[in-house]
Amino acid sequence: MSEIFQRNLAVIEQRWPHIALRLHAEDAWAVPAEQVDGQAWTLSVAGIQLTSRHDRIAEAQLQAASFPAQCAEAHVYGTGLGDVQRVMLGSSSLQALHVHILNGALFALVLQLLEQDDWLSDPRVVLAYADERTEIQLPFFALPAEMVLADDSSARIRDRLVSEVHVNFNNREFSTDNPENIERLKQGRALLESDSDVAALFGTHAGRDVFVIATGPSLQQHLPRLSNVSQSAQRPLLICVDTAYVPLRNQGIRPDIVVSIDHRISSRHLPAPDSEGITLVYLPGQDAAMLNAWQGPRFVGYSSSPMYAEIRQQTPRASLFVGGSVIHPAVDLAVQMGAASITLFGADFAFPGGKTHTGWQDGALGPELNIAKHWVLDGRGHKVKTQLNFRSYLIELERYITQHPDVRFFNTSRDGALITGTHFDPDWTAP
Repeated sequence: MSEIFQRNLAVIEQRWPHIALRLHAEDAWAVPAEQVDGQAWTLSVAGIQLTSRHDRIAEAQLQAASFPAQCAEAHVYGTGLGDVQRVMLGSSSLQALHVHILNGALFALVLQLLEQDDWLSDPRVVLAYADERTEIQLPFFALPAEMVLADDSSARIRDRLVSEVHVNFNNREFSTDNPENIERLKQGRALLESDSDVAALFGTHAGRDVFVIATGPSLQQHLPRLSNVSQSAQRPLLICVDTAYVPLRNQGIRPDIVVSIDHRISSRHLPAPDSEGITLVYLPGQDAAMLNAWQGPRFVGYSSSPMYAEIRQQTPRASLFVGGSVIHPAVDLAVQMGAASITLFGADFAFPGGKTHTGWQDGALGPELNIAKHWVLDGRGHKVKTQLNFRSYLIELERYITQHPDVRFFNTSRDGALITGTHFDPDWTAP
C-alpha cells in the first residue's frame, strides 16, 4: 500500500467508510494500465486513454462546460484522474458534486498512484459507486473512457448513460421539418381523420390478463402452446407487435389487436387477407395503402414525438407511450385498456440462441447478428449479445414498468434480457 493510497483512503474512510471497504477489496494491480506520454501524460488501460495526454486540464474544462451555467448540483460518472472534479469544484456556484465510480479497480489504482485527497476532501463532494443506484441522475457528464471501461456491476447505469447521450441523435429522424416525415403524414391524413381514436379502447378490459407478444427468438418455444391457449374461450387478451403477426398467423394464432408504429412496416409484415375481426392500432405515418387494405377495425393515436405536434392540434387523438420500439405502445395500450397483469412473450431485447427474431431470417427486420457488439444480462445472469438500440428499448420498458406498480408484469423466458420489474411466469418459463 503506497503512502499516496493511504492518504487518499484516509479521507474516504472518514467520509464514506462503506466505499473504503469496497475499494480495499478491489484488485487494483490487475488493471492493465500503462503511462502514455505526450506534451503531458495520462494512463492508458487496455489501449484506452483515460484522458488527453497533451492537455488534461483543457480537456476537463471542455467537459465541465457541458453543464448548465451556474450549475448548483452536478453528477460526474467515472473518476478519471480527478481533473474534471477539480475544474468543477473551482466554480463558486457549485453546491454539490456527485462522483459516481464506474470501475472500482481502476479508481483504486488511481488512488495508489496519484494524489486525489484534495478533491475528495471538498465538503461539496459526494462519492458513491454507480451501482448503488438503479437510475442515472441529471445533469451529468460521463467520462468517455470509463463508459467503455465500466465494470460489470456498473453495466446497468452505463447502459442508461449511453442511451441518454444518444437521445438527441436518435430523435433527429423524427424532426418536424424532415420532408419525408411531412410527406408520410400527408399521405395518411385522410385515414387519420376517418379512423377511430385509440382512446375508445381505453378502459374496455378492466382487470383482464393480457399477453403482449413481441418477435424475439424466445417466442418460438411458446408458439405451440400459445396456439392451444388462443382457442380457449377464457383466454387472455392477445396483443402483438406488427412483426409478430405473421409468425403467429403461421401457427394459426389470431391476435385480438396488432400494434404498429414504424413507417417501414409493409403488407409483407401485415398482410390484409383474413385480417377481418383483428383490430389494428397504429400511429400516423404508416403506409396508407397498407392501412386501407386492413379488413379489421383501425384505431389511431399519437406518441409524444414533436413530429405530431401540429397535426395533433388539427386532429386530436389520444397518445400511447413510445420509447423507440413498438413493444412500448403495445404494453401501454394493455395498461390503458385496464390490464391487471401483462405477460410478455418474445420480449428479449437480445439475440439468444444466435438468432435475431422468430419467424424471420437473420437480418430481415434489421441488423444481422454478426454486427452485435454489445451485451445485456439474461434471466440466468449470463451475458447475451445485443445491440445499442435494443438496450435503450429495454431501459425505457423498465422505466415504464416502474411507473405502473399497480400492474403485474411477467416474463416468459430467461433466454433474453432480464427485465427489471417483471417476474418469471412459472407456468411459461423454463428453469
